[in-house]
Amino acid sequence: MGILDDIKQKKEFKSPYEKLMVNIIYTNSWLHDQQNKLFKSHGITTPQYNVLRILRGQYPEPCTVNTIIERMLDRMSNASRIVDRLESKELVARTVCKSDRRAKDVVITEKGLGILDNVDQEMTGWLHNFDSINQDLVEKASDTLDAFRQVNV
Repeated sequence: MGILDDIKQKKEFKSPYEKLMVNIIYTNSWLHDQQNKLFKSHGITTPQYNVLRILRGQYPEPCTVNTIIERMLDRMSNASRIVDRLESKELVARTVCKSDRRAKDVVITEKGLGILDNVDQEMTGWLHNFDSINQDLVEKASDTLDAFRQVNV
């Protein structure tokens, strides 16, 4: 089944670029839905998962909210609000930054690390669903997406 069938479109696309763009948007939405189902069972959202992964990458060193913002996949997310929610769930802890008393350091807690371990196990199982796709094809798709982001528009 191809993108035309998935979106129930009868007319061909004007170009392969348009077809790819629509396919990326459609697939992104599909992936988001799949991940939301997985994360929801752990009581977190996709942006919260992203922040927890950033913090785990820094662990045991703390991270400022500005650093989190720079590294987030979705730059439109409100990192401060996400950190607030994660703190209320005791998945992260905030302290006053030693080098800049106006800033707050954020560090992932043991509970946050445990949630990520559980999510990672489920994510690994979910990713095995795609094992039938040739790895060279997967690498080419990733390289193609990288090339699109390099174009100056």
